[in-house]
Amino acid sequence: MTYDPPRPPGRLLLTPEDRDAPARVRRLRLLGLGDRAEPALDAFAHRLAQLARTPYAMVTFIGEHEQFFAGLCAPDGTVRAPDGIERGMGRRLPRSHGFCPHVVVRRKALVLDDVGDYPRFAGNPIVDETGIRSYLGAPLVDGTGIALGTVCVADVAPRPWGRRGLETIKATAADLTAALERREILS
Repeated sequence: MTYDPPRPPGRLLLTPEDRDAPARVRRLRLLGLGDRAEPALDAFAHRLAQLARTPYAMVTFIGEHEQFFAGLCAPDGTVRAPDGIERGMGRRLPRSHGFCPHVVVRRKALVLDDVGDYPRFAGNPIVDETGIRSYLGAPLVDGTGIALGTVCVADVAPRPWGRRGLETIKATAADLTAALERREILS
């Protein structure tokens, strides 16, 4: 798990600087990824959601200005925000929303049992707008050393992911990365 010290009051939550973004975008283009939904990756996300017993699972590729869910499992494609209003999950989010850009820049898994426990993440728009309360994600680092994106799961309730959850998400990310490089997952 990670620990981020509390931020001073009034300080904006910033998306981490991503110096690898141009190289990542070039690599994603070379692999033919990151700009369209992939039915095989949607199926992968659905299997991952079942394995983790979560309502949400994603295969996310991170561009220079946005993140794209090439694989998405979300209940009915909607999320119910705390105000009760349903909103579409969509396939694209700004880099400033969510947790995946942090995973890619850190290049290691991120475990958030309860997002509210981490001031750095508690004010993130994905928490406020959709009610996501827990997150578990691992980077997709390919053979060239580039972190292409993430494999992640999320829930609307806090939950202890534990060592087993961490090991599962890391193994899943490694397996998917190898398949993406071979392009077996999309054939």
